[in-house]
Amino acid sequence: MNKYTLGFDIGGTKCAVILGKGEVPKDCTEDFIIDKIRFDTVQPRGWKIIVEELLSSAESLLIRNGISASEVIACGISCGGPLDSKKGIIMCPPNLPDWDNVPLVEITEKRLGIKTKLQNDANACALAEWRFGAGRGTSNMVFLTFGTGMGAGLILDGRLYSGTNDMAGEAGHIRLAENGPLGYGKKGSFEGFCSGGGIANLAKHIVLNKLTQGITPSFCKDKSELDNITAKSVAEAAFSGDATALEIYSICGEYLGRGLSLLIDILNPEAIIIGSIYQRSSALLHPKMQEIIKAEALTQAAEVCRILPAVLGDSISDFAALGVALMNE
Repeated sequence: MNKYTLGFDIGGTKCAVILGKGEVPKDCTEDFIIDKIRFDTVQPRGWKIIVEELLSSAESLLIRNGISASEVIACGISCGGPLDSKKGIIMCPPNLPDWDNVPLVEITEKRLGIKTKLQNDANACALAEWRFGAGRGTSNMVFLTFGTGMGAGLILDGRLYSGTNDMAGEAGHIRLAENGPLGYGKKGSFEGFCSGGGIANLAKHIVLNKLTQGITPSFCKDKSELDNITAKSVAEAAFSGDATALEIYSICGEYLGRGLSLLIDILNPEAIIIGSIYQRSSALLHPKMQEIIKAEALTQAAEVCRILPAVLGDSISDFAALGVALMNE
C-alpha cells in the first residue's frame, strides 16, 4: 500500500494544502510533492472559515488523487508562532490576529481521521532543509530564516529541538550591540542587524548621515526617499558597486558573523543553513561574515561547521509542512 503525507502551510496572506509522498527519495526533487491547493487567507473571514477551507481542500486533494485517509501517514501544519506544539494549539500569531487558542490539531484529526502535528514556521523550515535541502545528511544543523525577521530552527542529534515551551531558536532576540537597529523589540539585536527590516533601518540611518555629508547614494537621492529604502534596493545597489550599499551589507555581514559565532560555539553544528536574504545576497555578506567567525568562534567548532544558503527557495513552505508530517516523535 502506498503511503502519503499531507501538509498545511498557514500564512497571514496565503495558505496552502500540500499532498506529498510518504518517503523521502535519495535524490529529492519536486516530484516528492504530488499535488497542492493554494488560496488567499483573507483574514477578515475569521479562523473558522479559513480552517474549513484548509480541511475541505485536503479532502479535495485526496479525492482527486484517489487516496484514502488510511493511506496518509500524517498531516503536518506549519504556522507562525506563538503556538503550543505539544497540545496542537495556535495561540494568536501576529499575522493571524483572531486565531486565539485555536486547537487545530484536534480539529484536523477529528475531521480527517489523520494523525496531525504542529510546528512554528521556523522549525518547520528547519525540518524542510534538513530532510529535503541543504542540510540533508547532517545530525546537528541550524536553520536561520533571515527574512522579514530572524528566527531559527534547531536539529540536534537528528531530531528537532523546540525547547520546553516552543521557545527554542529565538536567535533574533540575542543582543549583539548596545545600540543599533531595532528588531524583535530590542535595539542592537541579531534581528535588528540581520533581517529585511533591520537592513532597511540600518540603511536609513547611514544614508541620512551620508546625505548630510553631501554624499548621495545611488539608491536614495534625497531625504524624501528614505522611507523607500528596502533590503532589496540596497542589495541591488551593492551588486552594482554603490559604496554606501556595500558598506551597509558589510556591517550586516559583520553582525551576521557575530551571531553565527555564538551559535557555533554553543551548539557545535555541522551546518548552518540560512534562507531568504542570505540565499539571494550571500556574495555581499559572506566575506565579512567569515572574517568575524574566524576571529570570534572557537576554531575547532568553526572548522566543522559549513555556512550554506538554503536551496529550497520559494518551495520551502510546501516542504516545511510535509517535513512536519514526517517529523520523529
